[in-house]
Amino acid sequence: MARHPLDIHPHGSYLVRMDDLVTRISHCRLCADRFAATATRHAPRPVPWFGPGARLLIAGQAPGARVHASGIPFDDASGDRLRDWLGLDRAAFYDRSRVAVVPMAFCFPGYDARGVDLPPPAICRETWHDAVMAELEPIALRVLVGAHAQRYHLGSRGSVAQTVADWRAHAPGTFALPHPSWRNTGWLKKNPWFEAEVIPALRARVKEVLQDD
Repeated sequence: MARHPLDIHPHGSYLVRMDDLVTRISHCRLCADRFAATATRHAPRPVPWFGPGARLLIAGQAPGARVHASGIPFDDASGDRLRDWLGLDRAAFYDRSRVAVVPMAFCFPGYDARGVDLPPPAICRETWHDAVMAELEPIALRVLVGAHAQRYHLGSRGSVAQTVADWRAHAPGTFALPHPSWRNTGWLKKNPWFEAEVIPALRARVKEVLQDD
């Protein structure tokens, strides 16, 4: 009988070290046929970005086309905005011993025929995420970017706007954010409370968590 890709122990404990888990994810090709059938017809390129000791988790949706090309998470204008929200420079953000970036799919899912990002394939979450989170615990602060991450980590079923507006119910251990994409610039202008209230609280918590290292 074929073994599960994580070689899970019958009692539920994982028999892989974190570095082995990163290697396994990096070599995952479960979605090769799926991606070949998209408008972009690209090959899988998983981007796992986490290491032992990380205290801050950035949980997003999936890498975009630029991240697929560079192999570096949030290596785009959205990442610049996210780092500004967090109050982190690139060096701090990309320090895997302090910050883990774990999207709901580790590969760029591709575009549909209209040029819109496809959703993260559920098989990625089902195969890898419980194992990744087990290796990362304890996490001091979770920053959940977008609906897919918020559903997984919070069990939320409302809109992103509703979850973000209820941010005090989850702080200080968790902050739910809209995606930092330029597409949300209009939403940010219509909701000035986000940058007036949420961002200062988020930056203060990020500073507190990372200073405790």
